[in-house]
Amino acid sequence: MNSNSAIEPRLLVKPWGRDDLSPALVGDCEEAVGEIWFQPDAPLDSILTKYLFTSAKLSVQVHPRCDLSPTGRGKDECWLILNAAPGAQLATGFRRDIAPEEIREAAQDGSIEHLLAWRNVAANDFLYVPAGTVHAMGPGLTLVEVQQSTDITYRLYDYGRDRPLHLEDAVKSAIGGEHPAHLRRTIDPSCTQMLVEGPLFSVAEIAGGEIAGVREKFEGAVQVIPLEGHCSIGSLKIASGSSAQANNLDQVDLSDCPRCLVAGLPITP
Repeated sequence: MNSNSAIEPRLLVKPWGRDDLSPALVGDCEEAVGEIWFQPDAPLDSILTKYLFTSAKLSVQVHPRCDLSPTGRGKDECWLILNAAPGAQLATGFRRDIAPEEIREAAQDGSIEHLLAWRNVAANDFLYVPAGTVHAMGPGLTLVEVQQSTDITYRLYDYGRDRPLHLEDAVKSAIGGEHPAHLRRTIDPSCTQMLVEGPLFSVAEIAGGEIAGVREKFEGAVQVIPLEGHCSIGSLKIASGSSAQANNLDQVDLSDCPRCLVAGLPITP
């Protein structure tokens, strides 16, 4: 199967999105775009990559683990912050251990926002967020998210917006504790490095076109997300803000791409 192809973007308008994004990203859309999805085809269709743009707070939410998901697929995700306004924050996990009944009550009265562990973030911060982690984002963020391809989101609290909540499913799915510190770090964008190594997906940042050290971490098809410049797959040119998939990493020309994310499936033992 030849999987070398551009991935068609899908724009999602959100109440917390932005209407000042570059036409290179959103074309002639004048609405507040919050997400741009890039969904690859098989064999990478278990992965979904997004750009997120925030101008207001997102809901306090959680994604179910696979054993609690109606599809049998959970939603682990990871975030690479590309740009953050001064003081921009996001929350992952709680500041302390919290029981399900307290989560329920705090979601109902809105105090759950203040039980979350909010942290200042900046460009090049990277976080891995396992399914079951209660999380939220504040305004002023631009980031890339790589996740399991499912859109099951349970909202606990939404700041009074007129959208449904999913209290019982959310409480059942939520991990009532802190987000492990080793799942958060700041990366050096000038270095090629692995960001995630399975078991659900693998993600690398490739700097200056140098794939040594990460080539062997990917087996078969990959998704490429140029962050600066552009990369090429044969005659196909993929600019920053776009995405494509290739049969393998060796087919991707990164000589004009100072920074590129690559996502793929974990290598089968």
